[in-house]
Amino acid sequence: MEVLPDIVAPDPAIVFCGLAGAESTKLRDHHYDSPGNSFWESMHLSGLSPRRLRPDEEALVADLGLGLTDLVGHWDPRWVEIDELIEKLERWRPDWLAFTSKTVAHEAARALGVRRPGLGPVDWYLGPAQVFVLPGVSGANQRKDYDGRPNRLSWWRDLAALSPAASTRGQTGNERA
Repeated sequence: MEVLPDIVAPDPAIVFCGLAGAESTKLRDHHYDSPGNSFWESMHLSGLSPRRLRPDEEALVADLGLGLTDLVGHWDPRWVEIDELIEKLERWRPDWLAFTSKTVAHEAARALGVRRPGLGPVDWYLGPAQVFVLPGVSGANQRKDYDGRPNRLSWWRDLAALSPAASTRGQTGNERA
């Protein structure tokens, strides 16, 4: 059973990948729809969207040339579906796969048998997409240090800069933060 349906643009620049399967996700109706979650704000402030979208507007990410998926597509997070994710990425062909936390990236790395990555661009690919690891967007992730940086947003801005096609789709006029 799929937790939340994938929302992916044709020819996406970036596909964001969360974990799902966690107890807190069972109550949500939309991607990144939990109190304190910074996903939608970070997407806007990084320049990937022209305004802060609400979780119930998640379908609009496809208009921005982006996508949303999860590493685990059911309620049991112990079953990482890396092969299914790779098949999806082969079909979608994004430039970047952005894991929305180190936890998600570490689960993928475990399933692949590769070294656990830190934040930022990673030297491995899933299908055609290079991996980028973002700091966790959960409201519970309120650290003072994000791999040497004082905030999460700087990592989002790096991802936007690496994907000019996505960041220009998210701009209108001079609104880029």
